[in-house]
Amino acid sequence: MDYHAYGCAALLSLSLGIVPVAQAELDPISESAMGDITGQAFMKVENITGTSHEYTRMSLNMDVETRVNIDDVQIGEINGGTDFSAQHVALGHIARADGEQFNGVTYNEGDAIPFEAQKPYIELAEDGAGLAGFRMGFEQARGSVSSHTTSFSGDIGMKISDSGQVYDAMLFGGVGGAATNNRATHIGLAPNSPGQAAGCNVDGALANCAPLTNLRSIIVGEDTGAADGTVGFTDGFFIGFQRDDNMEWQSLDGANTISVGKGVFINLPTNMTIDLQKLTGPGVDRLRTHQVDMGTNLF
Repeated sequence: MDYHAYGCAALLSLSLGIVPVAQAELDPISESAMGDITGQAFMKVENITGTSHEYTRMSLNMDVETRVNIDDVQIGEINGGTDFSAQHVALGHIARADGEQFNGVTYNEGDAIPFEAQKPYIELAEDGAGLAGFRMGFEQARGSVSSHTTSFSGDIGMKISDSGQVYDAMLFGGVGGAATNNRATHIGLAPNSPGQAAGCNVDGALANCAPLTNLRSIIVGEDTGAADGTVGFTDGFFIGFQRDDNMEWQSLDGANTISVGKGVFINLPTNMTIDLQKLTGPGVDRLRTHQVDMGTNLF
């Protein structure tokens, strides 16, 4: 892992821990007065023991609703490539028409539809050699993520429908390339899905994958089964930075582990199911992410 990542982790941790220094005298209060005081800590620190790592998780007791646009994101530029490369990244979007519904709320044209996040956290992982990795995420998150992504490392929890069946989506390292979670450029069906050629194929009727640039917007969240399409919060949205391969991050409830590799790993849980012909054809439209509507493609 790049030493700049370690410095970033240290800076973030230091920033969270800094409090103003003041000169003042502290006076004790009685137990009865203490009993009248209620409150909740702004920060929670947890020490967690894993199979081969010790974890320290620092969570902030705050909720965020935001809409953010970032022109260009490059993370993990090393060894002739980039772990994550994307342009025009956006969290949240804007309603294109009156009556647009999202998560049970009706919006008018031009209204901001925020990305919702609760209890942001930073987690450090250590082993016998020192700092093995860190990650940043949210205990609860849901909302839209839009981008023009050309390289992705991690997992996109999307499903793809084809011929009446639903399959897990897989990431690929280019046309003809194998499935990979590192510096992927395409997304599609597993190579062993019925009727599909091995590897990533983009040709005609045998097409089983498409460039990630076809996936212009996704919805982060979990399927609630609600008829109105309401998206549930997910606790799996995070970005991690690892020193070595075979690293494990625990789910926040401690019930499962997520195996990740060296470098950057972005976990994007989504409730979306995309038709294969749409994915390999025109692709998924981009949501409106600018006050001046740039259209469904942007490029």
